[in-house]
Amino acid sequence: MAAKALLGSKVRRLRRAKGLTQSQLAARLGVSPSYLNLIEHDRRSVTVPMLLRLAEVLQADLAKFGADEDARLVAELTEVFSDGFFESHGLKAPDIRDLVASSPGAGQAVLDLYRAYRQARDDSRGLAARLSEDAQWGGGSDGRAAPEEEVSDFIQAHNNHFPELEREAEALAAEAQLASADLEPRLVEHLRQAHGVTVEVVASEAAGGVMRRFEPKRRRLTLSEVLPPRSRHFQLAHQIALVGCRPALDALVARGKFSTPDARALARVALANYFAGAVLMPYDAFLAAARAMRYDIELLGHRFRTSFEQVCHRLTTLQRPDARGVPFHLLRVDIAGNISKRFSASGFRFSRYGRSCPRWNVFTAFLSPGFIRTQLSRMPDGTTFFCIARTVRKEGGGFQVSQTRFAIGLGCEIGHARELVYADGVDLENLDAAVPIGTACRLCERTDCRQRAFPPLMQSLGVDENVRGLSFYVAPPERPA
Repeated sequence: MAAKALLGSKVRRLRRAKGLTQSQLAARLGVSPSYLNLIEHDRRSVTVPMLLRLAEVLQADLAKFGADEDARLVAELTEVFSDGFFESHGLKAPDIRDLVASSPGAGQAVLDLYRAYRQARDDSRGLAARLSEDAQWGGGSDGRAAPEEEVSDFIQAHNNHFPELEREAEALAAEAQLASADLEPRLVEHLRQAHGVTVEVVASEAAGGVMRRFEPKRRRLTLSEVLPPRSRHFQLAHQIALVGCRPALDALVARGKFSTPDARALARVALANYFAGAVLMPYDAFLAAARAMRYDIELLGHRFRTSFEQVCHRLTTLQRPDARGVPFHLLRVDIAGNISKRFSASGFRFSRYGRSCPRWNVFTAFLSPGFIRTQLSRMPDGTTFFCIARTVRKEGGGFQVSQTRFAIGLGCEIGHARELVYADGVDLENLDAAVPIGTACRLCERTDCRQRAFPPLMQSLGVDENVRGLSFYVAPPERPA
């Protein structure tokens, strides 16, 4: 219903962007101006033939008429307006939806302005802390989005699928005659013959804590001996992307319109990582194996000699229009709750500006390291997801090197859950058994959560000093008369 409600405004925006009046567009569509006016004001539904005609006349991709981008903007603005800074304005969910429907550009401008405000606020607090400690300090931020946020948005905008890099990976596989049995020597030989790069595995003490180092002038790549074979394969493929796929990488980075050199460099790293995953896990073979193994991550890792995290990340890239895998969402968190990687093709919404819901199983995964935990997760709007989570350990180092652990969360909408081996034995019909979760406390409307840390955005706190409910922010049930 939401997508239909927003369609009229999209037609109006696209028409205005082309500089057309309603009469002019109606004439090109072969309908009356009054009928087009009804469409633009959501008083007539758009049939499939009319949608195709609109896309043709307005020279717009059909994706422009989809609801995903508007839904994302609504979700992010809802989170923005949950900030106490806006509390006195009394904005409600319908106000935000109306803003996105009528003027998404203004909504995006509000979002950009809030990011700048948050960055400036964080900078000022950090500066005050340094000054209070009489520490040396330098210049601050210019208020633009952090590089990792820009890159994350870029990947999400492309649905984490880059056909250009898939084609480059397929070309490499054919040229270098890659096979899983002798992958490393083939990659090393390709670097030497095609790019004049020599590869050397060096002792850990000589590496000085660096896992991979490329010296452009000497055309020399060194890898630390602490890297296991699957990580060496990944780093070799990553280096091939940097030296052999430069035109494709440059074109994609330019398309991203990143605001800083750091963001552009980080984007190149992310895209080179994508290429490496595509080399180690070729699209067609990997998708076929995933379906045959019912997305068993560990079995896929054994077959393609890749890590748990690498397999999870590759699963999220299977978005080729004519050969799609299960649409997953993915996140990686540390034990403090910091999200260092996120992507969603499932419709799952992540918090960007605050803490996340502690009831997600990705956080409880730290209680049982190395074991896969499953969860039926139900959002406040009734959408239900099937999620798995497991901790992973960053490899490399010896006895005296502290271990670094993350938790990887992977999930899909419940309609796809039967395709996953992890759903065997789970009663997917019993939605009452699903764990109620939210995006974040301020955005969650549930008032019966013992783990609520903040009051919900749309409700007053209503503190009663004489009564204690499930938590400080949960009102107790009324006492029967």
